[in-house]
Amino acid sequence: MAIRRKLVASLTILMSIMLSGVVQAASDLNMRPGVTETSIAAYDLHMMVIWVMTVIAFVVFGAMFYSFIFHRKSKNPTPATWSHSTKMEFIWTIIPIIILIFLTIPAVKLLIKMEDASNSDLSIQVTGSQWKWHYKYLDKDIEFFSNLKKHDVSDENYLLDVDNELVIPAGVKVRFLVTADDVIHAWWVPDLAVKKDAIPGFINEMWTNVPEDKLGTYRGQCTELCGKDHGFMPIVVKVVSQADFEVWVAKKDEERKLAEAAAAKAASENWDMDKLMALGETTYEAKCAACHKSDGTGTPPLFPALKDSPIAIGPVADHIDIVVNGKTGTAMAGYGAQLSDAELAAVITYERNAWENNTGDRVQPAKIQAFKAGNE
Repeated sequence: MAIRRKLVASLTILMSIMLSGVVQAASDLNMRPGVTETSIAAYDLHMMVIWVMTVIAFVVFGAMFYSFIFHRKSKNPTPATWSHSTKMEFIWTIIPIIILIFLTIPAVKLLIKMEDASNSDLSIQVTGSQWKWHYKYLDKDIEFFSNLKKHDVSDENYLLDVDNELVIPAGVKVRFLVTADDVIHAWWVPDLAVKKDAIPGFINEMWTNVPEDKLGTYRGQCTELCGKDHGFMPIVVKVVSQADFEVWVAKKDEERKLAEAAAAKAASENWDMDKLMALGETTYEAKCAACHKSDGTGTPPLFPALKDSPIAIGPVADHIDIVVNGKTGTAMAGYGAQLSDAELAAVITYERNAWENNTGDRVQPAKIQAFKAGNE
């Protein structure tokens, strides 16, 4: 009896260690509770499963250790003659079934709720590209690209900030339609309990509704290995009040009108080579050098060289087409919606005259504007 009491005490200590590990994991290494109703429900379900697993582990390992000690050969030199127990087999079959049903019912209910994006108040198309995100508000005349923001390595949010945040209002159901331009990406913001693969040619749907008392900035990442700059596709979602959201929408409308006016002004000018090359080099380094390299040699076969390439020294119209529209089935994304007409004209001019390509061609913003209008 003394040995058994010691065994029970040892198992109790083991249980305490296991439980302390669970508590520690809950605070340091566990999944985030998040800020939405669904994220909190997912966290609660996760913790319930952890506790169930802990109890099961305690019972199973306790039975094993008990058997090791009290049914060892030295204590029972004569082996038992029975082979099995139908009653015990029935019990250890029924109990797991009951546990699975107990866990499955709330899990299925939560999954159904998380997949129901109907009756949304705002719809946003999320498109993944190498290596940026394109956001389009389907209920508003707003769309923009979100790229990694360059900042100092000492910054608290180093590699986690973007140049254009996704802004959504609190207290409304926001539906996300997720797809991709080139390869498979994945859009994930853990605090909002949203994560979907972005697959070319497919649209995946999800939603979130952030409470009005949870305003703030929430960060995520691309979670599908999508190429060499996969680790540089952060996601930043800024949740604001509905009043502030309307102010932001009005600001975006004003920015769009100013951009249209600037494009019209640029198209009316005749740019000289120096001006085009200066802007072209800046644009190329920011948007193109990651794939084609600063010296234009590229990294074939995935990212072909632009130096002496058939595109860069061939017909101008073909060069404009591939830069504006991209090339289906390759990593070459279209930049027609990402860059202004002036930037497009400048970068094409730069590519046709840098690295000893020396075609002498000057592509004007007006030519880009005409191409987009279908008049070129």
